[in-house]
Amino acid sequence: ADSMLGRTALRTLRAASAVSRASAMTRQLARQTSARPLSVLARGIVPRAAWAPQTRLQLRAMSSGDMVDIPVPGMGDSITEGTIVSWEKNVGDYVNVDDVLVVIETDKVSVDVRSPEAGVLEAIKAEEGAVVDVGAPLLTLRRAEPPEGGAPAGGAAPKEAPVAREPAPSTTPGPVQPAPTPAPAPAPSAPQQQQQPPVAAPPMPAFVGGAERTETRTKMNRMRQRISQRLKDSQNTAAMLTTFQEVDMSNLIAMRKEYKEPFEKRHGVKLGFMSAFVKASASALEEVPVVNSVIDGDEIVQRNYADISVAVATPRGLVVPVVRNCEHLSFADIEKTIAGLAAKARNNDISLEDMAGGTFTISNGGVYGSLFGTPIINPPQSAILGMHATKMRPVAVNGEVKVRPVMYLALTYDHRLIDGREAVTFLCSIRDKIEDPRRMLLGL
Repeated sequence: ADSMLGRTALRTLRAASAVSRASAMTRQLARQTSARPLSVLARGIVPRAAWAPQTRLQLRAMSSGDMVDIPVPGMGDSITEGTIVSWEKNVGDYVNVDDVLVVIETDKVSVDVRSPEAGVLEAIKAEEGAVVDVGAPLLTLRRAEPPEGGAPAGGAAPKEAPVAREPAPSTTPGPVQPAPTPAPAPAPSAPQQQQQPPVAAPPMPAFVGGAERTETRTKMNRMRQRISQRLKDSQNTAAMLTTFQEVDMSNLIAMRKEYKEPFEKRHGVKLGFMSAFVKASASALEEVPVVNSVIDGDEIVQRNYADISVAVATPRGLVVPVVRNCEHLSFADIEKTIAGLAAKARNNDISLEDMAGGTFTISNGGVYGSLFGTPIINPPQSAILGMHATKMRPVAVNGEVKVRPVMYLALTYDHRLIDGREAVTFLCSIRDKIEDPRRMLLGL
């Protein structure tokens, strides 16, 4: 009985000791927790290491009213740097959440960097025109409440600060000081006059025939630099060859003329020629799949879908937004997609997702009056179709010469992958579908 009583007492003492240690740990944890800012606790963004005492100063720096360093954001998987085009806010300006702080231009698009929080812009760490890497420090923002009366916060000077002026001269007449009489210059001697060099002839004017001959030098924007680099890489990599066909546009023009008003009334978009060429190209890609393929190292990747890039000219350069799954789209779907992408490109609202991918490209230089040309492949694609202006030309129809609207088509292809037979077959398939649009309806 005594031994059982002793063992019971020993267990009781051990349990009390464990409870005491648990209480001590709980009190220590509560003290560490109370030291953390409530704003950070509420956001739930503190990592596990933040419980250590040495990180409390960093946590206080993240609290409301303190400095926040904003880095250059990620702008796409393949983009590692950008050029600062313009700062929309100045140091000392108060910014609200989602205000545009700076515009960064990349190889493909311009990105608006917006403020994640409201506060005062304390410091700018990169000037306009500087090239910044993704993740590099961009600016410092101090969290603050909106200023009263809309005045700039942070002690910043207003935009129109009064300029101190020098006091105006007094109008009270004072004693007039006599002007010193200049000493007469000594007359040069005769030998010195004979040793003077001859007078040089006046410089020629910088203009001929009344027109000035000047030069203006401007820096290429990043999009233009990228376009030039990619086009030159395409020439250096692909074995490009171009084949041509002429297509009689009579039936397509007649179909558009007859149905353009009902089409627009039904679908809310105009019926153009581009939808017919996109649909014809998508069908031809299914018939000749090697044109829809690409070389990847020592392998050939064949796509079973038709994502067609449509070249759109913008004031800042050429962009190629993608119309996806064209093999499943109707004429109306294609026209709506092209109209939406073209509007976004002209308004500089196009995104990287709109231009990513693409298995085939159509470039329509005919809208600018191009009669004939050889387009350059848009890498990593293997072919590109060039459309040109439609002109009235004499053609032979059933043994008779008639005047018909004719367009020249050009197909540039990578001869490393596509042979001449496939290229000509592909282009003739597009020609046949355009000359008789009923073939597309019947799947011919």
